[in-house]
Amino acid sequence: MSPALLFPAGLAALAAVLIPLVIHIARRTESRTVNFAALAWLEERPKPRRRLRLDELWLLAFRLLLLTLIAVGLAQPVLWGAADRRPVVAVAPGLDSSSYETAEGARRVWLAPGFPEIGQAAPTAGGTTASLVRQLDAELAPGTPLEVILPPILNDADAQRPILSRPVGWRTATPATETELEAPAPPALTVRFGPDGEAAVRYFRAAATAWAEADAEPGIVAEPVAAPLPRDARHLIWLDASTPPAQIVDWVRRGGTIMLAEGARVPLDVAPRPVWSDAEGLPIAALGRLDQGRVIQLDRALTPEAMPQLLDPDFPDRLAGLLAPAPDPMRVAATDHAPLTGAAPYEQPPLDLRPWLALLIALVFGAERWLATRRVRGPAP
Repeated sequence: MSPALLFPAGLAALAAVLIPLVIHIARRTESRTVNFAALAWLEERPKPRRRLRLDELWLLAFRLLLLTLIAVGLAQPVLWGAADRRPVVAVAPGLDSSSYETAEGARRVWLAPGFPEIGQAAPTAGGTTASLVRQLDAELAPGTPLEVILPPILNDADAQRPILSRPVGWRTATPATETELEAPAPPALTVRFGPDGEAAVRYFRAAATAWAEADAEPGIVAEPVAAPLPRDARHLIWLDASTPPAQIVDWVRRGGTIMLAEGARVPLDVAPRPVWSDAEGLPIAALGRLDQGRVIQLDRALTPEAMPQLLDPDFPDRLAGLLAPAPDPMRVAATDHAPLTGAAPYEQPPLDLRPWLALLIALVFGAERWLATRRVRGPAP
């Protein structure tokens, strides 16, 4: 640990110590002359002498100390290298913190915003696990041991494992077991076709049949363009070259997803970007945004000659990915999301000594006031 001053120019205030010195030198303890008879027979031989005299040395000393401490406080004293280097054990909220053995003298905290001590009430979960671990790594002094205790399954995993500046003891509450995640339900298709688009309905019906469970009806409803949309419609296939009517455009704005056949257009808020290309890199479909909705524009006619991808075995999967893209994976086994090392260590801020200095100034000021206001104040010796 090494002390330092962040604002050394504040020491210029030390010049103020001259003020009490001048006051105590100029001040004289009040005295008076008493005449008595015996002095009349003594020969007066004055021997003048001059010497520097200070009254009330203790009071002067406390005043000088008070001004010195104020000047040091203005210079912003700090102490480098005073960070707590005890091992830290962070426990995820919801786990029983008393059931895990930790190193003697380790500091136990909750893996939650603010990292409260485990002796306090268990906080509610807040923030993602990876971001909290990164923050804790940044707040600890380099070389401080860190251990994290987590549930077997993380439901808020990032797209990549966190990279920290130190090795971390990564433990789970219980051994992780195989957990089967439910597959997302396939999109239910609502198809509206015009005179030239009825032949293309069979490709989407085949995709819906591939999505359905055995012996289950495929989730598709195909009707002419004049038919109204059902209330629960989420994914609409528009197989007509005409522009969809205003009520369908409003439905898209409210969050619907529409796939438009070649030639059909709707106004977009964001320019479309290619999301499906063939083996030669030529675009097949582009994705645009309309308020809260998604617009998928096909750039080819829905025929095997113009779009041979309709006959590919992976066409149902490709169609499902376009209409209802799967969210980024967030549920992983905790042991598979252990952090990596390699990040640069974070420089720790110094310990600010001004709060302790303020307490000392208050004590010295109290002593100075007591000496200055007491009844008996004698002269300097």
